[in-house]
Amino acid sequence: MFNGFKAVFFDMDGIIIDSMPYHCISWFEALRKYGVHLSPMLIFQMEGAKWIEIVNPAFIQSNKKLTPEIIKAIPYEREELLKKYFKRYIFDGIPEFIKLLKNKGVLVGLVTGSYYREAQNILPKEVFDLFGTVVAGDCVTRGKPDPEPYLTAAKSLKVDPKECLVIENAPYGIKSAKFAGMTCYAVATSLSKEYLRQADKIFETHEELYKKVCTIIDNVKK
Repeated sequence: MFNGFKAVFFDMDGIIIDSMPYHCISWFEALRKYGVHLSPMLIFQMEGAKWIEIVNPAFIQSNKKLTPEIIKAIPYEREELLKKYFKRYIFDGIPEFIKLLKNKGVLVGLVTGSYYREAQNILPKEVFDLFGTVVAGDCVTRGKPDPEPYLTAAKSLKVDPKECLVIENAPYGIKSAKFAGMTCYAVATSLSKEYLRQADKIFETHEELYKKVCTIIDNVKK
């Protein structure tokens, strides 16, 4: 345990994998066939939210009707487009960082707005299996920025939210962590620091994050 943290929870997109550009492309293409425009900035800012919470305002802004048939079709159409465009890239050092935490007795979890099956398919098995718990968008009733995803993860690992550290890269995820009563570190992979101000600490790169956490671990060991 370091600095009072018993568990560290990771967001997936933009933290574990550099996937946000592909999410933007797949959402843009999926909605374009319905005459709906979705701003990339909206996707970045609302990352972690349930997909319907992103799509609904986009249809309203485009003066288009979101029918039950479209609601049923969009997730599958978007998933197929993501498979078409996606090139998996794990951020350097992430597997080693997670293993380091585990070796120090820290519990680790994945909390993502993506569906469980999608997270399982996107992440290499050896990375997915590192997590003690996985809370996906279809595992909760309310997505980020509601605290439910992170509270669910804490409950799963039987830890107090106050003893948890969250690593995020988007405003909705940061709000979710803070509403849950957790400490949140943010990495500016998708958005600049001005959008991440509610985080307890902000890092420009993963390397800066690793260095900070490793310093904390070394200090505690002394």
